[in-house]
Amino acid sequence: MRALRECRLYGIIDLGYIPRLRHCSRIAEQMVSGGVDLVQLRGKEKSIDELVDLASEIHEITARSDTPLIMNDYAEVAVRVPVEGVHVGQDDDSILVARQKAGRDLIVGKSTHSLAQARAAQGEGADYIGFGPIFATPTKPDYKPIGLGDIAQVHLDVSIAIFCIGGINIANLQHVIDSGAKRVAMVSALLKAHSIVDYARCATDMLA
Repeated sequence: MRALRECRLYGIIDLGYIPRLRHCSRIAEQMVSGGVDLVQLRGKEKSIDELVDLASEIHEITARSDTPLIMNDYAEVAVRVPVEGVHVGQDDDSILVARQKAGRDLIVGKSTHSLAQARAAQGEGADYIGFGPIFATPTKPDYKPIGLGDIAQVHLDVSIAIFCIGGINIANLQHVIDSGAKRVAMVSALLKAHSIVDYARCATDMLA
């Protein structure tokens, strides 16, 4: 399975953007074909059973290319599906509780929205962090953008993998990279792209 240190582009399958769940497997295939290094399944309004079914289908696709599949929030899914990781937010389970719920050793990432939270997540034992939102994003409308200013500093303060996230797209990606980012996560930009494969390839080329 691909190591976190090798990952540059993190694609998030947010079910809020997908009107028909049967499209999830196809989206996962397109992300992998485009060079997405890490895939997350996010479905905050879905039941555990629905998420287990979807995660199982997607994992069959991601596993073939050694692409880690991360489950957002619900560590319980990792008990029933061999996903490679779980992602938690500031108001979700702790890193320790997520690992306990999963019942096995796996990647655990955490969302952070400031330098202090980034440092705390590393101290808590996170394997990676999401850092943002860098720009305004419809995915997290209640969060104030933190901007580009702290990207260089967070890479000095934190030694684990950092994925900048929030409103990042091809049009502004170079600004994010120039500010010090080495890895980014994309949600709506990828999911709403005319061609997910082409969009991902463009982003991976820029991040190379």
